[in-house]
Amino acid sequence: MAFEQTVSVQESLRRIHDLQPELNAAVTVIDNAPEMGIPVILKDNISTKGIRTTASSKILDNYVPVYDATIVTKLKEAGFTPVAKASMDELGMGGTNRNAATGPVHNAWDHDRISGGSSGGSAVLAARQAAPLAIGSDTGDSVRKPASYNGVIGVKPTYGRISRYGIIPYASSLDHVGYFTTTVRDAAAALEILAGRDDHDMTSSLEPVGHYEAELDPSLEGKTIAVFDTVADAVQDEVIRQAFADLVKKMEAAGAKIVHVSMPEQLMNLIAPVYKTIANSEAAANHSNLDGIRFGVRKPGKSVEDVMTASRTAGFSSYVRARFVIGSYSLFEENQDRLFRKAQKIRRLISDAYAQMFDGVDAVICPAAPTVAPLLEESSDVRFGQDEFVEEHMQLANFTGYPSMVLPMGRENGLPFAVEIAAKPFAEQTMFDVAAGMEEILEGSHHE
Repeated sequence: MAFEQTVSVQESLRRIHDLQPELNAAVTVIDNAPEMGIPVILKDNISTKGIRTTASSKILDNYVPVYDATIVTKLKEAGFTPVAKASMDELGMGGTNRNAATGPVHNAWDHDRISGGSSGGSAVLAARQAAPLAIGSDTGDSVRKPASYNGVIGVKPTYGRISRYGIIPYASSLDHVGYFTTTVRDAAAALEILAGRDDHDMTSSLEPVGHYEAELDPSLEGKTIAVFDTVADAVQDEVIRQAFADLVKKMEAAGAKIVHVSMPEQLMNLIAPVYKTIANSEAAANHSNLDGIRFGVRKPGKSVEDVMTASRTAGFSSYVRARFVIGSYSLFEENQDRLFRKAQKIRRLISDAYAQMFDGVDAVICPAAPTVAPLLEESSDVRFGQDEFVEEHMQLANFTGYPSMVLPMGRENGLPFAVEIAAKPFAEQTMFDVAAGMEEILEGSHHE
């Protein structure tokens, strides 16, 4: 059964408080949470009725929603109790969790390193077993990269599989609800709870929800698994390369048929610029209403004009303001064809090439991240420099909406690294089955 290795609500709250000085992972701890239920941690962009929801941004510092997000309702109905709102990169914009209004989140296993982002708070609390389930959101790799860096399972299901109603958006065509667990069985069970059509979110799918946990089958016999060579070959870290090669060899010994697939590097090199153009443009449009007036409380004696000027300047970090400038520029009428619409056309080319890799295969796998978590002092809040596709490749699953998850694969000097597993749209059952088979192999390796 799923969620057997859980903690009580009171124990969960104690662990979150104890971990706060070293991890800085929680924005709000829900100390008055009902004592019954399975504890769950929510990223702070998920609306919770009567509980502050800031998206780690100063401009939303005193925003208290009047309703629960659909997934919060589903979790409560399934017996879960929210215990904390977790830190994130401001408004989801970042991959380090360094630019939260409350300061950087630290890696679960080395406090001098980043947690990854933007769902870093949820990731590190899951890794330190503060709760058996932590919810995040994934627009580029915002669940899966922190999962890799902190040694937990991170799941991003098919676009539309989980309702986004009540989630403060980043980029609507790329946003997915995702989550963290420590076992594949828990991951399968969580999707059964979270998935399903929601008429409040017209992008949510009518596709029936599977019995993912009950039908979990870890056998790799007869499965065709494709190795994504373009990414795997670009990984320079020898420990990660060897661990991945060993895993593939053991999967083949377990009965899997291993094939090799690739994408043109010309398209791979366009992932980051296309992502930034589309994501920043959609973010600028989505957050044009954050003026300090419509959310939160305006202080007495301040004019509307004063509040708007102060809020847009002081309410956002310089990193987020820079993203809004880039996004707004791409949306200017004279720029749309050569920037935003061109990026959309290239996204389609990239997505088509990605889809071709799944012809005749059950899953596509590769190392999730090319390194362990970088040091805080060596990572940058501003990711506007030269990018390498080996770092950004998980954005492919956001471009296409394909389901993708990461599974801890090993450790280097005590720091985790992971393997990514991707499948066809709504083939989450197959993705979980492959992950369960890999989990058995990796657990066996630890005992050798």
